[in-house]
Amino acid sequence: MDVRPQLLDALSALRDRVASVRLPLPLPGAPRARQTRAELLAQLDDYLVPRLKAPEAPLLAVVGGSTGAGKSTLVNSLVGRQVSEAGVLRPTTRTPVLVCHPDDHHWFAGMRVLPDLMRVWAPPEEDDPLPPPQRHTPHGNTHATRELRIETVSTLPRGLAVLDAPDIDSLVVENRTLAAELLCAADVWVMVTTASRYADAIPWHLLRTAKQYKAALVIVLDRVPHQVLAEVSRQYGALLNRAGLGEVPRFTVPELPESAGGGGLLPASAVAPLSAWLTHHAKDPAARQYAVGRTALGALDSLKRRMPELASAVAAQHAAAVRLTSAVEDAYKREGKRVRSRLDNGAVLAGDALTRWRGYPLDTTADELLDSLAESLSALLQCAVAAADERIAEAWRREPASAAVPLPGPDREAGERIGMAVRRWRRVLEELAEEEVSKLDRQPAPDPDAVAALLVAALLGGKRARPAGEKLAERIGVQAAVRLRDRGGELVGDHLDQVLRAERDRRLAPLEALEVTPEPQAELIAALSVLQKER
Repeated sequence: MDVRPQLLDALSALRDRVASVRLPLPLPGAPRARQTRAELLAQLDDYLVPRLKAPEAPLLAVVGGSTGAGKSTLVNSLVGRQVSEAGVLRPTTRTPVLVCHPDDHHWFAGMRVLPDLMRVWAPPEEDDPLPPPQRHTPHGNTHATRELRIETVSTLPRGLAVLDAPDIDSLVVENRTLAAELLCAADVWVMVTTASRYADAIPWHLLRTAKQYKAALVIVLDRVPHQVLAEVSRQYGALLNRAGLGEVPRFTVPELPESAGGGGLLPASAVAPLSAWLTHHAKDPAARQYAVGRTALGALDSLKRRMPELASAVAAQHAAAVRLTSAVEDAYKREGKRVRSRLDNGAVLAGDALTRWRGYPLDTTADELLDSLAESLSALLQCAVAAADERIAEAWRREPASAAVPLPGPDREAGERIGMAVRRWRRVLEELAEEEVSKLDRQPAPDPDAVAALLVAALLGGKRARPAGEKLAERIGVQAAVRLRDRGGELVGDHLDQVLRAERDRRLAPLEALEVTPEPQAELIAALSVLQKER
């Protein structure tokens, strides 16, 4: 394969774009999109990039199939000794086994392919078919937990590696996931099924996937009783023809005493046709070029379909995030307008604050009036925040994506935060009043606390507190009163915005932490476009 550096650069850039995709929101199509992302990364990391970087590397045939299909027995028989534990009943955890010629060991000992799997291998010993393993974590992958057992046998031709994958229908999710990843790393998919299970849904799903990816595919119909060999072969062939897979090389292995329990080696004659096919495609340059080129080009072609699908899923994620964000912003914007309207109507000057105002200055001190006005403003803002949160929760309940973030609910700390912010604002107004009084050239000077109380009442009392503005002008003069009210009015507006914005941002923080942005969609499409131009 003639691979230009520009193509490798474009493919690596596309891989990075796929890796950066985040799909945290539980939208209807999100599980499938996450699977597509994982499959793309597996195929790029484990096959396309390493294969195009090293076209001369050994041909990798991954043997996959259902539980009890005879994969391990088949692999053991192909190499002529037991390298993979076989048996109908699988252990809970199963390590995949890669077998290659000793001269090819260096191709798989490092991180060239399957970089997420810790390498486990043992020097071949004649007396012990499965010697104690030695473990090696490739450089840069110190946290690997999954393993790949590497066996070397001289009976396997140079240039060919065979990998026995976990069961594709394993009850353990991790095993099924690993089996799919290993198939993505294959130059040749060897799908093994049996006479009793050749119509099962899961093997057929993988066959259709291989056809969709245009991968080099081989089918092994294993453990077929002699009595029904011709009939089963005919029926299976008919199914393959209807699925458009009639041209796929197919090998039949009869049921033999060695197949029982999966513990022995099949006669060499039983696996000779498959062995010859694999050896031919590993040794013959034209056959090898066809197999590797078909799978690599098929994987590249599949990107034209899968990348836009992933980009669409990213766009759907961003659209959902925008809807969730808009619900928060709209709710707080609406409550902000309502708070200002209520301030204009004197809503703060109610209850205890109104009683204090009516008793001022005879029965109420300036400090008591300020306290009551601050408490009333805090209560108004707390009600606004609670109303906004209720509106947000109602809107989010209609959005499936909201399941990724907590619904806004009663916040016991909100009252304390708002109260503290109001007290800071009150102190600023008191300092403003003190500053204005200090500039006055009249004796005796007005009491700064009384000026502050009248200023706050005028700013928060609406029409009900019109007399507060008149009394303020009497005490410090019209110009000073106008100046104070203008500056105080700006502070009120800024304070309201600051409080509501802070509470709004707290509601948005969990959503923003998910980092759902629009850029990955465009980056995916752009990376795919560059790759297509370089092909």
